[in-house]
Amino acid sequence: MGDTVTLKCNFRTDGNLREIVWFRVMEGGTSKQKIFTYDAMYNTNFSHMEDFHRREDLVYQSTVRLPEVQMEDDGPYECHVGIYDRASREKVVLASGSITLNVMSPPKSISVEAANQPARFSRYEAQNFTLVCIVTGGKPAPVVYFKRDGELIEVHPFMSTEKVENRGLLSAKDNQPLISRELDDTKVQKSLSFLGTYSEPVRLDMDRPQRSYMSGAPGQEEPSPTTEVIPETVISREFPRWVLSSSPLYYFNHTQSELHDGTMEVQAMLTWHLNPQLDNEALFTCEVKHPALSMPMKAEVTLSAPKGPKLSVAPSRAKVGDTVHIKVEGFHMGPKVNKVFPEPLFTWTRVGGPLLDGSEERFGKILALERVPAELNGSMYRCTVQNPLGSTNTHTRLIVFENPRIKKETRHLNFGDSAGDLLGPSLMMLLLSLTVELT
Repeated sequence: MGDTVTLKCNFRTDGNLREIVWFRVMEGGTSKQKIFTYDAMYNTNFSHMEDFHRREDLVYQSTVRLPEVQMEDDGPYECHVGIYDRASREKVVLASGSITLNVMSPPKSISVEAANQPARFSRYEAQNFTLVCIVTGGKPAPVVYFKRDGELIEVHPFMSTEKVENRGLLSAKDNQPLISRELDDTKVQKSLSFLGTYSEPVRLDMDRPQRSYMSGAPGQEEPSPTTEVIPETVISREFPRWVLSSSPLYYFNHTQSELHDGTMEVQAMLTWHLNPQLDNEALFTCEVKHPALSMPMKAEVTLSAPKGPKLSVAPSRAKVGDTVHIKVEGFHMGPKVNKVFPEPLFTWTRVGGPLLDGSEERFGKILALERVPAELNGSMYRCTVQNPLGSTNTHTRLIVFENPRIKKETRHLNFGDSAGDLLGPSLMMLLLSLTVELT
């Protein structure tokens, strides 16, 4: 695309040339567009015949130049040649030839994203994880492949006969544990550290995270929110050994579709059992090879668990009646990672009770508390941030100050009510005396 293309029509004849006509075939051959015509009646200096009765074969070449070809110039072209019949100059013998112009277009964009995100973190079950590489604008379709930490990944085709849905995630029947949990004698010891007071594992369900229970005697009451100690931010990335596998199987699938401009869009999907301990901070690269590119095009992502979310509260000095926004501003990233990938899931809860609107939890990077009352002073809020590679939470306490304007209006209203109470009996006595005098 963008090159200047020359089409040549070569033919040999011993007859008299009448005309040459070039056509561009359109709409699958149903219509033709005339792009060039040569009429020999007005230009006869090409003839080199020495004698009318002695004929020799003459070689002709008709050239058509197409400057800066675009995708719409792609397709077949035809060259039609007309020669006068020897018996009668009223008759013309026609011949034609065709050629197909294939216009190549390099890919315009490449991106890598994670399928079915944001998603929760699972400590006890190996999850299928899918990277989707989307390449648009190429013609013909490019070749797409994946690398991990600079090494080409050996992939296997999808074996499931069912249609791959949700951009490449394997079906539930294909989601087999990497190592049988029943055969691992370490699963009991590895799981004891995750048991709470009621001997239930502290984990995140698909609906919402269960409440974390503090260790202690069965009869001990849970500490009140006012005495709760604000914990440090902790990354939850401990796993039973039965989950781990150092050499996962990578499954590969790709689809391609034609866009309205004749170029192709390719979606390449890489799926494997995610290992949060080994895959965290792993660099995955999607590379594209195309005949119109001098070197491969690539896009990179680094898998990373969320670490140390930084919270901000606006306004910084909240007063009664204000709308308060608690927002996740960013994360404390390591030297190898500049962003959390895949996109994490943000869950807000209030320690010791429901949120201001009565709900148990809210999702999103921002928690909005509208028209906060004085009763929320000192309330604590927990933000849980998680993606398939890990989970972490942090807390912030809301301090609500008195609003002088609301307090002044309240005092004025109270003063008006008390004055009315004082003036009420005097006014009644005055009206009563006026009535007596008139009588």
